[in-house]
Amino acid sequence: MEQRPLLTQSHWNPDRSQPLLEITLGGLLRSLASEVPERVAFVEAVPDAGARRRWTYRQLLDEAQSVATALLRHHQPGDRVAVWAPNCAEWVLLQHGASLAGLVLVTVNPAYVADEVRHVLAASGASAIFHADRYRSTDMTAVVDQLRPALPGLRQTVAFSEWNRFVAEGREPLSSFPDVQPGDMVQIQFTSGTTGRPKGACLHHRGIVNAARFAARRAGFPDGGVWATAMPLFHVGGCAGSEIGAMSSRGTFVLQPAFDAGAMLEIIESERVHHLHAVPTMVLALLDHPQRPARRLDSLHTLMSGGSPVPTTLVERARRELGCRFSITFGQTELNGVVSQTSPDDAPDRQTSSIGRPASQAEVKIADPDTGAVRPLGQAGEVWARGYQTMLGYFDSREATAETLRPDGWLRTGDLASMDAAGYMHIEGRIKDCIIRGGENIYPREIEDVLLAHPRVRQVCVVGAPDARRGEMVAAVIECEAGEPPSTLDLHHHCRRHLAPYKTPALWFFVDRYPTTTSGKIQKYVLREWIAQQRLVPQPFDKPVTARVANP
Repeated sequence: MEQRPLLTQSHWNPDRSQPLLEITLGGLLRSLASEVPERVAFVEAVPDAGARRRWTYRQLLDEAQSVATALLRHHQPGDRVAVWAPNCAEWVLLQHGASLAGLVLVTVNPAYVADEVRHVLAASGASAIFHADRYRSTDMTAVVDQLRPALPGLRQTVAFSEWNRFVAEGREPLSSFPDVQPGDMVQIQFTSGTTGRPKGACLHHRGIVNAARFAARRAGFPDGGVWATAMPLFHVGGCAGSEIGAMSSRGTFVLQPAFDAGAMLEIIESERVHHLHAVPTMVLALLDHPQRPARRLDSLHTLMSGGSPVPTTLVERARRELGCRFSITFGQTELNGVVSQTSPDDAPDRQTSSIGRPASQAEVKIADPDTGAVRPLGQAGEVWARGYQTMLGYFDSREATAETLRPDGWLRTGDLASMDAAGYMHIEGRIKDCIIRGGENIYPREIEDVLLAHPRVRQVCVVGAPDARRGEMVAAVIECEAGEPPSTLDLHHHCRRHLAPYKTPALWFFVDRYPTTTSGKIQKYVLREWIAQQRLVPQPFDKPVTARVANP
């Protein structure tokens, strides 16, 4: 990153020292197949190492061209085709085939139930859906068959058990493919649904290629390195940040179908992984796994994490016990991925207490949410971003787009942060996470950081609970370390040593595990609902915790 003077306000002008690539996803794959045709591009890391499928860059391009040809026999450029499946090789092959064909891939969370799938297909106007046969207890084929009569625009349905037969339609590739431009829409990703009904963010080739490329470079991912992840492909962190991040450095993308800590440790060892992308809950599981000390993990150079707050203690422990460097990312779907990030070369205090500085080519400011005015250094406000990586809008939803994307190009993230004079950002929470207690604004992140410093606390979420007198009260939902749990009195005194009285939790809840999205994010809104519905029972203040309360 270029050297620059200290800031005088919370506004970061774009760092243009690294140029944008004006290229499509298909163009990137063609370039790589020409530059490093025999290098392994993609590995589907199923548990049985002997059964893993591998593609060189030449093979990946050949397969993607066959998929593109088969798609164009049924669809026109610009049509939307959906994919509803967990991580698998066919998902990746469909992604690249669709990009070469000029189609728009609509990613669908495999955990969605029928009504949610119907919403995505109807809202995106999808003309096709590719799907797994089953996912967990869901018969996906039966669900698609049930939905199809109510979706007249859905002309084609393909189960992945029929994949080979479908691809056979394209074994004689076209002499030429549609002219696709970097600014064209490449995907519609529906927001995770942690707040409200999912909306379809329209992403473009330029955005996902460059955002992933810049993040990989800041993390120090080497040319030809090996990048592993179990991040879900339906999420921007999986199919863009990880997959395209690896490809942007001519590397090998190793995909775990579903996260399993023991299996991932074996993958790191057998595939000689350099770079691992995982949310904090995954990192914790790797660190705590009993097989970790016996595994040879010396190839692992960098651990990248984000998607939810990354505790300082987790960064320090990963560095110490895995002997690797760390990079924290912050971003969102509407920005095609990462918008700020720490570098493994940052000073230790920067590395563990911030979300780094804005990504290359990104303009970022900390704004007053009501006026858009730039906030003074060190003061919390909403993160606004502007530049090449903003989405095209929410699909077929001008009203929702206008609420997030302003006419002057600024995209409102809904996240609260502060910025220091060097441009490092510090997350304070989300605007809707802000607890208003008797007129006082309380930001959960500050309280969570204090509680995470307690030796018996493994993870914590602080949320607002209804209160007739003050509007809301502070509630802490805690997952403890194994062994004897702390008392609420002990936790109260711990908070009071570091926080003003009004910030100290008034309600204490204990869980064995949190409700999460399939991308690993803790669903705070679910915790708030459980508290309001009295499905979580508060722990008496003056008694030790005798048992942890399991999730309802």
